[in-house]
Amino acid sequence: MMRISAATALLTLSLFAAAPALAQEQKVPCGGDLGAFLADVKSEAIAKGIPGDAADRALAGAQIDRKVLSRDRGQGVFRQTFLEFSRRTVSQARLDIGRRKIKEHADTFARAEADYGVPAPVIAAFWAMETDFGAVQGDFNTRNALVTLAHDCRRPELFRPQLIALIEMVQHGDLDPDTNTGAWAGEIGQVQMLPRDIIAYGTDGDGDGHVNLKKSEADVILTAARFIQSLGYNRGEPWIQEVAIPGELPFDKTGLGGPLTAAEWFALGVQPRDGNTDFGHLKASITLPQGRKGPAFLAYPNFDIYLEWNKSFIYTTSAAYFATRLAGAPPYQKGDPEPGLSPDEMKTLQEKLQALGHDVGKIDGILGGGTRVAIQKEQQRLGMAADGWATRQLLNAL
Repeated sequence: MMRISAATALLTLSLFAAAPALAQEQKVPCGGDLGAFLADVKSEAIAKGIPGDAADRALAGAQIDRKVLSRDRGQGVFRQTFLEFSRRTVSQARLDIGRRKIKEHADTFARAEADYGVPAPVIAAFWAMETDFGAVQGDFNTRNALVTLAHDCRRPELFRPQLIALIEMVQHGDLDPDTNTGAWAGEIGQVQMLPRDIIAYGTDGDGDGHVNLKKSEADVILTAARFIQSLGYNRGEPWIQEVAIPGELPFDKTGLGGPLTAAEWFALGVQPRDGNTDFGHLKASITLPQGRKGPAFLAYPNFDIYLEWNKSFIYTTSAAYFATRLAGAPPYQKGDPEPGLSPDEMKTLQEKLQALGHDVGKIDGILGGGTRVAIQKEQQRLGMAADGWATRQLLNAL
């Protein structure tokens, strides 16, 4: 799957949590003498129809990169609120560049929407969030990064197939193994894709016969559109829409996966800030990243593709909001959200929720999806507005 450079640690943390057990179950070859390991990788590549000389070119000079292992084991934890993160990432400078890119590549963006149904603002927002439109793509040798992670026995079942795909890219002349650089986990290019996804969805936008996601902006735009389409993007539908919410609302029905249509929310007093009610027939969830007193959005089915791209709710909501800004929406109303909890207080809250029988996942001090659901249930039980926001009032009540 596609990954982000700025938040790669978040993705690997959330997506690879159960990988060691899976690796043992699948018995993917890993570890041991590096030369023997690479020979085995070459044999697998040949068995998959890749010529041996391509494998030799790809793997010649491969080394274990200790910095990759250090990054892998030292992944940080995402603790910023939506207001903090979105203000930093959806900056005026990025908006200006994004609008300029959309204008500069108008024909390519038009082709992307015609072929794949994905509009320019959605593509441009991901492009910005991933690498600042190509400015920050990572400086790790991609071949060595994937060799390192495939050889390491933590998650070989995830990275060995990417290493085989990299050999295939070398075979096609789309990657120089000695010079190609990217993120520490093997992602390549301006929208940070792993080799298997580049092979599956890479699109030659400039007509040179190759897919170059590091330098060709036309390739970047069309490949991103094709990948987003593969995640289930629905042509002609919105992704999120900022709304104003009334003080009285069935907050227990808010949160991702809510059971109502947009029209039913409108009937309950939810008001779109842009006045557009054309998509009332679609299922929609009220998302309140910082509770009922902070920004509020309707999340339509297309928002799901953001969560496929990245599992961080704060990151994905910021990316979706970024796209609305590029599409012409005004800045959100920040409201006056109640103060959140410190990391230690959040851990205490998670421990209390777990003791009450809720599945909050790892006690990590992060307000993730499981913790939000548990908070809503306890807020409802205690007669509070069940908006899923962690407050000292709730912590004290528990």
